[in-house]
Amino acid sequence: MSKSRITIKDLARELNISTSTVSRALADKWDVNPETRKAVLELAEKMNYHPNPISLSLKQNQTMSIGVIVPEFINSFFAEVIMGIQSVMNPKGYHILISQSNESADIEFTNLKAMEEKMVDGIIISVTQDTRATEYFKTLREKNLPIVFFNRIAPEVSAYNVIIDDYKWAFTAVEHLIKEGYKRIAHLAGPENLFLSKERKRGYIDALKKYGYPIEEELIIPAGILMESGITAAYSILEMPNKPDAIFAVNDPAAIGAMKTLQKKGMVTPDDIAFVGFSESQKALIIEPNLTSVEQPTFEMGKVTAELLLEQIKNNSDETKPSKTIILDAKLNIRESSIKK
Repeated sequence: MSKSRITIKDLARELNISTSTVSRALADKWDVNPETRKAVLELAEKMNYHPNPISLSLKQNQTMSIGVIVPEFINSFFAEVIMGIQSVMNPKGYHILISQSNESADIEFTNLKAMEEKMVDGIIISVTQDTRATEYFKTLREKNLPIVFFNRIAPEVSAYNVIIDDYKWAFTAVEHLIKEGYKRIAHLAGPENLFLSKERKRGYIDALKKYGYPIEEELIIPAGILMESGITAAYSILEMPNKPDAIFAVNDPAAIGAMKTLQKKGMVTPDDIAFVGFSESQKALIIEPNLTSVEQPTFEMGKVTAELLLEQIKNNSDETKPSKTIILDAKLNIRESSIKK
């Protein structure tokens, strides 16, 4: 015989309080005594209480589902962020609809339309390398749909953003190469329409300026953010009469693509050319030599993003369209690819 589902009435009966008090405590309402809230939450866990999603959605005029849209699943970055999102949303009873845009603005638009049609309570998104038009994001915000951007953001849209300081950590990465004694440092630049690409390029330029290095346009190589882009950039480097002795790449895939290609052509890392990537992919620890890279707090980024979305869902109103940027910390992991022997 199956065990009956624990309800709010059961919790209220055990604590000798009203069902409305239990409901408000579970919803983290401000008008509930902290001790009462603690007692309700502890009993809910002890009795293995889980909210009824259908009942909850009817009461709150919500679907208890959110959409998560990422540009790709090729590297582990976005999967780790999603794990952080799930750690926050799943215990709250939310269903998470996940889609990827294959780095296509058209597919991203289709995914957004699908999420809207499914009446999700909010959307978490990192935009594609092709995303330029942001009018539809603005339309969704005008419709009062909560949106949180992470990593790759759309600054012109009034929404919450969760990022790291891309400028600071690009500056730090290039400064590391300068202090190691490299004299001719190139940058594999990302798509100009991405805010993070602009910030990382700006960090690269300002680090060179600080230490009196010339800014040479031929050393700023448009490379995109895919491994194939790094491979293409490597062939451009091979054709240079005066080659760089170090490379700071917009991300790990571009760095790895270039590094492997140049190694196949006989160049030794870091003796002939050093590399620093960005985003700390799992491949950074597998490739030989191991890649120096900026590590982003992916799981924490997912958690903070989810918490901000919940905050918007809870406080959403037609009058307020909040805009706030949360900047998380990061770190530069220095490895063999950039250390002078």
